Amino acid sequence: MKVLVTGGASGIGFGIAEHFADQGHQVIIADLNAEAASRAAATLAGARGVALNVTDSTAAEALATELGAVDVIVNNAGIQHVSRLEDFPVDKWRQLVDIMLVGPMVVTKAFLPAMRAQNFGRIINIGSIHALVASPYKSAYIAAKHGLLGFAKTLALELAEADITINTICPAYVKTPLVEQQIADQARENGISEDEVVNTIMLAPMPKKAFIGVDEIAGTAAFLCSPAAKNITAQTMVLDGGWTAR
Repeated sequence: MKVLVTGGASGIGFGIAEHFADQGHQVIIADLNAEAASRAAATLAGARGVALNVTDSTAAEALATELGAVDVIVNNAGIQHVSRLEDFPVDKWRQLVDIMLVGPMVVTKAFLPAMRAQNFGRIINIGSIHALVASPYKSAYIAAKHGLLGFAKTLALELAEADITINTICPAYVKTPLVEQQIADQARENGISEDEVVNTIMLAPMPKKAFIGVDEIAGTAAFLCSPAAKNITAQTMVLDGGWTAR
């Protein structure tokens, strides 16, 4: 399969790209940073790195024309900003929503006609536990991730007649550079140490008290592309260590 991973140069995106490449699939790593995308792709057999601003519909359509049909889209690109609402810059709020909610729409819309033409496609959004629950100081991120679930449900209905599915993987905290920065930001906002952030904020709601592994997310993405998952669509795949059981 031909697999496109946005925000694939590092973190969760790279872990997913690596997993699919190891399985022998053709992987395209798309990232805002062209150099980072190329470096990441060079470490994977048969992978290619491309530059893509997921909020730019013209760029997404040009890439879709260049690449032709892809079998799998992994909408992973994301950023974070931690701030109470009174101090949250409006432009930054818009940027988060543009990247993590508008971006998946832009990329999916660009590649969807070719998926329909071949009557096959697997669209996987990388959501978050914060698509289901909330935490303070993350209003833009949480609003965007909640929106992804509605996007997936609506598109699943529109695609029901085709062999195309769309699902959202929602992990609890994953130890990536993005989360490492969140730890520092949360410590500042809450006036506590970084260790206290990990133990009393991040892992406290999780009965299993453990960060989610990138390999778990990648394995779930691969499962959603398997024949066993052909009728799984519009679903929220929650990897949360029991968080939402409470």
